[in-house]
Amino acid sequence: MIKFSIVTITYNAETALGKTVDSVIAQTYPLLEHIIIDGASTDGTLQMAQDYMQRSYASSNGHEIRIVSEPDNGLYDAMNKGLRQVSGDYVLFLNAGDFFPNSEVLCNIAQNAGLEGLSKEKLPAVLYGNTDIVDNEGNFLHHRRLQPPKTLSWRSFRYGMLVCHQAFYARVDLAKTIPYDSRYRFSADVDWCIRIMKEAEIRHLPLLNLRMVVAYYTEEGQSTIHHRESLNERYQVMCHHYGKISTVFMHLWFAVRQIIK
Repeated sequence: MIKFSIVTITYNAETALGKTVDSVIAQTYPLLEHIIIDGASTDGTLQMAQDYMQRSYASSNGHEIRIVSEPDNGLYDAMNKGLRQVSGDYVLFLNAGDFFPNSEVLCNIAQNAGLEGLSKEKLPAVLYGNTDIVDNEGNFLHHRRLQPPKTLSWRSFRYGMLVCHQAFYARVDLAKTIPYDSRYRFSADVDWCIRIMKEAEIRHLPLLNLRMVVAYYTEEGQSTIHHRESLNERYQVMCHHYGKISTVFMHLWFAVRQIIK
């Protein structure tokens, strides 16, 4: 069986964490580790995480829970801390407020993706799926506007982040060699996904489309709150990976698309 590593980053997230941990504890798939990296929260986040750990162990679901709470240097520094601790085959970053659509998501991925029996070296570099957008209460709002392509490559992201970070499962042995670039405050996830896919191409490893909704994403995230700063950073990321001329033309197309939509 493949092992999933889920990493959740928290800081004063007691109002959002409950949906996330409830959806993880409900997963029927047993080979799962959940690592919570907390930035020394001053509200009830840490107590909530500890209560969740006790609930998970009492349920005998086979999940491994680890909690680290200490100051950090921002979101992506915390993500790198989590990345250094994972021990599974695939890592997913599911942050406070984001959650799985149902209790069978990981089972369905493991059973339907054709991964059983493959050696670790032959596993796809990335498993990716669809995402739905929900509000802070967990109510469905709409399907994510950008949809995953049938066939994904690192070049696909020149058209935008077609796969949501919460629906991007990276093979751990690749991910551990490619930390998040903490110089970015809001868009290091875009850069990280592109670099993971570039490495997959170098190693001639496939990216597997799961063809299912694998995550619910809370709309009011940091990239929404800091929309202008996030867009500016994404522009910088795209210039770095795709070149300035190509990026300028693509952003002109984005503007036209918004007008004619």
